[in-house]
Amino acid sequence: MFQRTAILVACLAMTGCASVMNESTHPMMIETKTEAGQLVTGADCKWSNGRASASVKSGVSSLVRRSSEDMEIVCNHPEYNVANARAVSRANAGMFGNIIIGGGIGAVIDHNQGTAYTYPTWVQLVYGRGLVFDRRDQKDDLPTPPTDSGVALAPAPAPGPVVAAPAARLPQAGTRVTMDDLNGLLPQVP
Repeated sequence: MFQRTAILVACLAMTGCASVMNESTHPMMIETKTEAGQLVTGADCKWSNGRASASVKSGVSSLVRRSSEDMEIVCNHPEYNVANARAVSRANAGMFGNIIIGGGIGAVIDHNQGTAYTYPTWVQLVYGRGLVFDRRDQKDDLPTPPTDSGVALAPAPAPGPVVAAPAARLPQAGTRVTMDDLNGLLPQVP
């Protein structure tokens, strides 16, 4: 009886394996390239994945929040069209350790916390293209090879002229405001 209890306690103690073994973040290098393959550093990039988002500069390794959701990355540079990508996270060894050693409880916890997943650690976005980087395609310490998302990216539209709306008549202090008074605050429909 004691032996069974000890085994049960040990198994329960090992649940949450990925939470214990992995941090909630991991490093990721985001680089940008021209269609000719020339690296461009210093682009303004933003990533988001449902758990967190951050703005980073291309060419710099930064910490990203682990999540089971795909990560969207968009990089802008004044001299090039937008570059965007989707980074696909995959279950890491901590998730499999949970399933084998700790059972389903730890796997559920780590899935919900995102610690059981890892994104590609090195991606190279290309200006004017939408790419997909899948963690399972990453080899050694090399950039993750992309697949084309099939989405053609149009050049960023030039900003149009700013048209000022007519000034709305504001009510005097202490007077009642009706819906008709607020109507002038809405944009005019052509």
